[in-house]
Amino acid sequence: MTEPVASPSEPASAPALTGGRRTAFVGYQWLLVLFLVLGVVQVFLAGFGVFDLKGEELGSSGETALDPHRTMALVLGVIALVIFILACVARPGGRAIVLSFVLFLLTYTVQSILAAAGEDAPFFGGLHALDAFVILGLAGYLRGSAQRRATG
Repeated sequence: MTEPVASPSEPASAPALTGGRRTAFVGYQWLLVLFLVLGVVQVFLAGFGVFDLKGEELGSSGETALDPHRTMALVLGVIALVIFILACVARPGGRAIVLSFVLFLLTYTVQSILAAAGEDAPFFGGLHALDAFVILGLAGYLRGSAQRRATG
């Protein structure tokens, strides 16, 4: 009996997707698209909040100009966690799983630390903004890799 050979476009380490793994992979792909779209919205909310910081309230009483940005950060952190979980289920390859975990760490943990530190030291606020671009680039890379796997 011969063993199946992986096609040249599919690495040997990435098993074929069937059943629940295929469903998880489709969800993984779509959540990466959603993450990227919401990431762009997040950048807008940051700019909107920064340029609206005149001591005025945005929305209801007690809400600050950056509250929508902070709320979206939590949403993105949850989505990044679900992306990682779906990557673990779909198993699109070791690199994708590891990078999905890095995406979660950067989105949820590192961004929170840099944002808090940036309130006292603007340098860390700058790193917070740069990390956002790293996060979007990483999500874009993961989405592109998933697309290549799906069509390859």
